[in-house]
Amino acid sequence: MAQLNSFDITTGVDLQEVDNAINQAQKEIAQRYDFKDSKATIDFQRGEGKIVLTADSDFRMRALFDVVQAKLIKRAVPVKNLDIGEIKPAGGDTVRREVALKMSLDGDTAKKVAAAIKDAKMKKVQAAIQGDQVRVSSPSRDELQLVMQMLRAKDFGVELKFGNYR
Repeated sequence: MAQLNSFDITTGVDLQEVDNAINQAQKEIAQRYDFKDSKATIDFQRGEGKIVLTADSDFRMRALFDVVQAKLIKRAVPVKNLDIGEIKPAGGDTVRREVALKMSLDGDTAKKVAAAIKDAKMKKVQAAIQGDQVRVSSPSRDELQLVMQMLRAKDFGVELKFGNYR
């Protein structure tokens, strides 16, 4: 019997890189002239996996979010994994926006990934949802490589990571 080869599909962000990007953004906001004497703050809640932005107005909120997003991109944090909330009024003439970090595949995304693999109709390739990851197995390593290429070409709303390849 042929040995089964497999890999896992997950998603997530490196929290240390997010922390570094937030620190860089805070330094830039402290230096920028358009944020002088403003109540603009960035609060990274690592345990809950979210970033809370607070600013004086919608204009400053957009500028603040642009700074944070640019720093995240520079630190190679996938922006697809950001769940960007609405701008909501907060107390003291400020506005607030929460940005949640997608740390794992949710059920719907995992089902879409597994369905895309099955729709490709590759021989002997199987996809199994295991909690917050999808395990893809096949006797042929070449077919596993083709599955990775096919999944990279599609958009599932999150950045897919391929790991545990054996």
